[in-house]
Parts: sequence; structure tokens; C-alpha cells
Amino acid sequence: QVQLVESGGGLVQPGGSLRLSCTASGTSFSVYTMGWYRQAPGKERDLVATVARGGSTSYTDSVKGRFTISRDSAKNTVYLQMNSLKPEDTAVYFCNADILRVGNLRSYWGQGTQVTVSS
Repeated sequence: QVQLVESGGGLVQPGGSLRLSCTASGTSFSVYTMGWYRQAPGKERDLVATVARGGSTSYTDSVKGRFTISRDSAKNTVYLQMNSLKPEDTAVYFCNADILRVGNLRSYWGQGTQVTVSS
């Protein structure tokens, strides 16, 4: 079994910052691409950012220049540093990872962490 556990969400004022973390835990696995998605009320879950095993990153246009995704492969952890937060960034943020275990590559999800940007 592999689990993704997220932390770092909360309430922040517009213009503020938050840092999300997500750690994969379990036995006998390898982590490939890791990423963050978000889902606002009444909307679909959308991709925010990804970081590949080699370190290359990609971002959705709305967060470019404000959010930074990074990973610590030794700790199987991915981070999302969110700066200059806007009310429209309010959503539940989900961690995602492509994980190889016992010969099977599949996508895993965290439980989600709420980010609320409001004054």
C-alpha cells in the first residue's frame, strides 16, 4: 500500500502565502511525476502544477510566476509554494503521484487540503 498525506492548507488573506506539502509513504515503491490539482466548489478538478522525476516543472497559466512546485525525492515529498494568493485560488488542493509498485504504475491521490483566500 502507498499513501499520500498532505499538509499546509488554511485561511490566508489576499496577497499572502502558503506552502503545501505531500509525502508518499509505504513499502517498495518508486515515485515518478508528482503534482498538485485543485477543485473549487461546483467545478472540476484542474491541474495546477507538476514536477517530473528529473525535476522539470509545468504550471497552469493562472499560477505562473506566483506558485512554485518542488520535490525532495529522498523524502518522496512534493511541495507547492503559493505566493500572491488571490480569492480565486480558493479550492481543495489534491496531491497526485505516479507510483511504480510491484510492477504496476498507477496514479495515487491525497485526501485533499483546503486553501481559502479571503479577507
